[in-house]
Amino acid sequence: MTTPQRRGAASPAQQTPTQHRANGRAASRSAVAEPALADQTAAERIAVAEAPAEPDGRLSYGTYLRLTDLLAQQVPQADPPAPDELLFITVHQVYELWFKQLLCDLEAARDAMCVGEAWRAKHLLHRVHAVERLMVVQVDILETMAPQDFNVFRPVLGPASGFQSVQYRELEYLSGVRDQRFLARHLSLTDAERERLLYRLGQPTVWDGYLTLLRDRGMTTGSDAEIMASLRDIAADRARYDDLWQLAEDLLTHDELASVWRSRHVSLVERQIGLKPGTGGSPGAPYLRARVPLRYYPLLWQLREYL
Repeated sequence: MTTPQRRGAASPAQQTPTQHRANGRAASRSAVAEPALADQTAAERIAVAEAPAEPDGRLSYGTYLRLTDLLAQQVPQADPPAPDELLFITVHQVYELWFKQLLCDLEAARDAMCVGEAWRAKHLLHRVHAVERLMVVQVDILETMAPQDFNVFRPVLGPASGFQSVQYRELEYLSGVRDQRFLARHLSLTDAERERLLYRLGQPTVWDGYLTLLRDRGMTTGSDAEIMASLRDIAADRARYDDLWQLAEDLLTHDELASVWRSRHVSLVERQIGLKPGTGGSPGAPYLRARVPLRYYPLLWQLREYL
């Protein structure tokens, strides 16, 4: 019995020489490909089938994220190499990226409050909280590094110290703590870094944005006593001032999470080097421990005494 001819298909006798050679090549490719496909799982075959073709000369994942440049920034200095130095560099660079995001979101939250957009400020502060919680968890990664392994490459840090992080100081300035001694204490600041800190010192803080929102709602904010009276009115009538109360709580959460991160950080330092001085001539753990109780918004903490 012969196989029925597919309608519209030419029989071998009717095919042109070109068609015959093309069909032969297709059959050969199919015979070679079938064993390979048999070794693939169904998920792998689907993934290959659905993968988009690489665009020629257009923006790709790697070029958009500048991965070539990004992945070239982790440059260990120890000689001979220290296995945990890459981890140390990576985690601290990631912290600086998160600091950059926090500065962006806190600045936007402040601006939103200044124009009465409490809902937008609340949304942005919730993202700030999520980033800060992640920063606390990242300490766990550094704690996988044994003190002996850290001490292998610690000498190469020389004068470099996390105490010199300009972005972290910007976060404190923007959040409401304006300690200008940092500017005089660090001679290693570049002109651009000094300008950034001076800019932050001259800009309204997140707390200023909240007070602007209160004034726009008819509340007095001239002195600490007047601010406290307004805060007590908000707390006493949450049905009327729910958005203001929730924003105050969001600011308090930002303050609390910053304190939690400082606490985890000092514990990490004590775990790694004890009470020895830090790199760069910093006092190390005793200085960090003294800054744990720092409050961005002391009036919001004091308000609890009246509730």
